Amino acid sequence: MMRWVTPLLCLTMMALTMNVAPSSAQDFAIKETPSLADEVAAGTLPPLEDRLPFEPYVADMEAMGQHGGQLRLLMGRAKDIRLLVVYGYARLAGYAQDLSIQPDILRHIEVREGREFTLHLRPGHKWSDGSPFTTEDFRFYWDDIANNEEVSPSGLPSILRIGGRGPQFDVIDDVTVRYTWDRPNPYFLPALARASPFYLYRPAHYMKKFHASYQDPEELARMVEDKGQRNWVSLMTKNGRQYRNNNPALPTLQPWVLVTKPPAERFIFKRNPYYHRIDSEGRQLPYIDEVAITIASAKLISAKTGSGESDLQARSLSFSDYTFLKQGEKINDFTVNLWHTAKGAHMALFPNMNTTDPEWQPLFRNVEFRRALSMATDRHEINQVIYFGLAREGNNSPLPQSPLYNAEFAKRWSDFNLTEANRILDDLGLTERDSRNVRLLPDGRPMEIIVETAGEDTEQADVLELVHDSWLKAGIKIYTKPLQREVLRNRIFAGTTLISVWFGLENGIPTPDTSPEELAPTNQEHFQWPKWGQFYQTNGKAGEAIDMDVPRRLASLNESWVIAEDSDTRRDIWNEMLDLYTDNVFSIGLASGVRQPVAINNRLHNVPTEGIYNWDPGAHFGIYRPDTFWFDDEPQSADSGN
Repeated sequence: MMRWVTPLLCLTMMALTMNVAPSSAQDFAIKETPSLADEVAAGTLPPLEDRLPFEPYVADMEAMGQHGGQLRLLMGRAKDIRLLVVYGYARLAGYAQDLSIQPDILRHIEVREGREFTLHLRPGHKWSDGSPFTTEDFRFYWDDIANNEEVSPSGLPSILRIGGRGPQFDVIDDVTVRYTWDRPNPYFLPALARASPFYLYRPAHYMKKFHASYQDPEELARMVEDKGQRNWVSLMTKNGRQYRNNNPALPTLQPWVLVTKPPAERFIFKRNPYYHRIDSEGRQLPYIDEVAITIASAKLISAKTGSGESDLQARSLSFSDYTFLKQGEKINDFTVNLWHTAKGAHMALFPNMNTTDPEWQPLFRNVEFRRALSMATDRHEINQVIYFGLAREGNNSPLPQSPLYNAEFAKRWSDFNLTEANRILDDLGLTERDSRNVRLLPDGRPMEIIVETAGEDTEQADVLELVHDSWLKAGIKIYTKPLQREVLRNRIFAGTTLISVWFGLENGIPTPDTSPEELAPTNQEHFQWPKWGQFYQTNGKAGEAIDMDVPRRLASLNESWVIAEDSDTRRDIWNEMLDLYTDNVFSIGLASGVRQPVAINNRLHNVPTEGIYNWDPGAHFGIYRPDTFWFDDEPQSADSGN
């Protein structure tokens, strides 16, 4: 049975050692993977004992599995193949199911005073192409990417800067590196464990061929021209994006390796023969031989899932699909479960305070206007009509399972009150209306707002239709405009978008020791203040400096949290930030606690019946380690075309 847990992100200021009991590959009766046996016999692949690290990661699981099979997934865009990096969830250090952070690719982590991190690699660990994974891969990133002005003109990433300063980086030996800051860096380990991880390393043996410091200039110029790139930096970047997962030639440490060259409508990932994890009986993981990702319209994924075309599906499924999916269970041999979600809001509206529109910007920056929008939103109607009364009504803030939950903060400005919303709008001088009873902006334009969405499911459109009806009673008319996700983000970043729809706080169950950076302008992808977030991320080299008092105070409190010396101080900072964030309605949460349908092939084992479906922390399926999922009989092969 799934239990709600309290995440502790290993941010203690005293000495901390994180370790997994070392086990040598020789300690096990190693069992060669059946699908690789022919290659080993032919001499084209080394035997398993020579492919594993000297001290492999031994997975702890309830049920041992068997090798074989193909896992079928459906994705709405070709770019979504990056999600196999999310699901595969091989990380230097990653979240366990209790949301503590533990070594994974790393054998051992030593933390001193929260500011010195010594990372110990697994001796003998190899990339998917058989090349050694060593500290040279970390040195290459540090010297030739992070500190190369051509590659990183904005300097070190914000995760590596504390108080504006980066760490001292030391290579101790072939399997040990150390990062030392002047002050504690509480962001460091969580960044390594994210769904979209921060990469401290690159496969140096592969990447050097694209780097001006290592490649012959004439050969490099030829490659740049052949690939149609602007320069060697763009060539190297294009070929080295580990998270994008779209280059079959790029070595990886993930459980499955891409073998299909994009573009395609069906992508095959084969097992990584050098993967570092084994089970306690000496079988190398992953159990499943390959993953097939079929690209389909996001609008068709629920129907395809219901007809049995996916073995493990949550992507592009919404709560409204649950009844339909239940009807297909017996016919197509799958089970659909409802997992918990852990976002501060399942869906939220983000007024863009960095919009370039001269009339809307001052309104969005006016706290009274944002409060009026929130009170003009009928969350109870949304809950009853869309979520059958099973969601939680409130704003975008921590959930009751969090020790930081505050009922007053969670309900603040979220009660439906059209009378008060209209009074506020009148007091703001927005009293003129057109023949449709729509209020007018000071320049005479009607108060019509295009709310932009990623357009990946109908749920957002259905919710926005209800928002449209209630806001219209306050004299504000909205239109819904679906866009491709990248287009939406770019419009928000540019200030073109007025209001967008997205998820709320990513981590809705924080503790005092969890970073509060989501409450402050620290990231370009915080859609209410993207340009302020970009300014922070680039150390002032792009974006705009904060020019509002409360967001400036939130940024200051976030910095104070970084240097806080104990949990009580961090709790006080969190409380003040939550007070400011909810009182100022920087985002308008619509509902939370909405369950996520997860469809699972009945032959697929080790998938939890109940779980938490969350991006970060959680990596969707990642914390449940899909490399340990297995089929009790082998499905049809990739060659069958099914």
